[in-house]
Amino acid sequence: MKQFFGMSRSGNLEEAVRGLHNPQFIMLLSNSTQFEAHVRALEKRYPGVPSIGCIGMCYQTGVVENGVGIIAFSDGVKAAAGVLEDVSVMPVKYIRRLERDMQAVGGNGQDTVCIDFCAGNDACVLTTINAALGRHRVSLVGGTGGEGKVSANGRVYPNAVAYGLVRNLNGRVKTYKENIYHQLGNYRFIASNTDRANYILGSLNGKPAKQVYQSILRVTDEEILTRTFQNPFGKLNGDDTCIISIKEVHGNALACFRQVNDSDVLILLELGDYEAIARSTIQQICREFPRRSAVFSVNCLFRYKLFSERGYMQTYLKEMAALGSHAGFVGYGEHYNNRFVNQSMTCVVFE
Repeated sequence: MKQFFGMSRSGNLEEAVRGLHNPQFIMLLSNSTQFEAHVRALEKRYPGVPSIGCIGMCYQTGVVENGVGIIAFSDGVKAAAGVLEDVSVMPVKYIRRLERDMQAVGGNGQDTVCIDFCAGNDACVLTTINAALGRHRVSLVGGTGGEGKVSANGRVYPNAVAYGLVRNLNGRVKTYKENIYHQLGNYRFIASNTDRANYILGSLNGKPAKQVYQSILRVTDEEILTRTFQNPFGKLNGDDTCIISIKEVHGNALACFRQVNDSDVLILLELGDYEAIARSTIQQICREFPRRSAVFSVNCLFRYKLFSERGYMQTYLKEMAALGSHAGFVGYGEHYNNRFVNQSMTCVVFE
């Protein structure tokens, strides 16, 4: 298979698709002003080709912040795209669409992956999708787009998740998740007084969440929002840790980018040697996939901000480019199988 990346910093779609011929699956990353027009124009340009899209930044060797990017697969791919609507209420209502597309694409966990762009209620959406994917052991990589809308097959949908099923006809696929944080101290908290609908974390071990965070890290209210780059929370999930970013101070509580439930066990995290961790991820991929056709990744907005502030973003993209054809987008939350995480990188590698 082959992966195509095209972009236009001015939002010119014709410039972004220049050189794209006979695509078998297309991903559109656009800006809030031109998104709907780009969706229509892309469908007109490549009628009937399975496609998904969202509002967000994209990258290859550089980041396109407010233009348009196209990532497409061809030459040895079988794909289908669809949408589950009403994700804030009942995404399971439309699960038959995904099941039908899985039957049409065929494949299994060794050669097929699901890529999704979501407009919200991510944790519920991933649980729903995984119920269908899990029976075939098909992995998922994706993320949250902006402005509460996505596209699939030439149509824009609010309050929905767009998915693409991609089968590699010439080799394996495998998904990866990169965590650049580790546990700080031996702090262990039981969450309570949570508001699941608004992602509010009220108390930790019976004390106001803001007070606990401040007393450990000795930060002001204003510093909390930037300190989350260095010290987010982590939710224990078996042997894995799901990162939880702080969005804002909410009285004596903390509003997060990911849902926290009463009785969840949380820990405090601290930033590790992200450059060494990124190199380790690249080395692992090279060991497991000596021959790579493409790598598609999703990087968190907070990782992008952290790396940019520390002058590492361009170096990071250059190092990832050593894998071969690498491209991706900047999400507001990252998806890895049935997990919704923050401040992470997820990716899928095609042999």
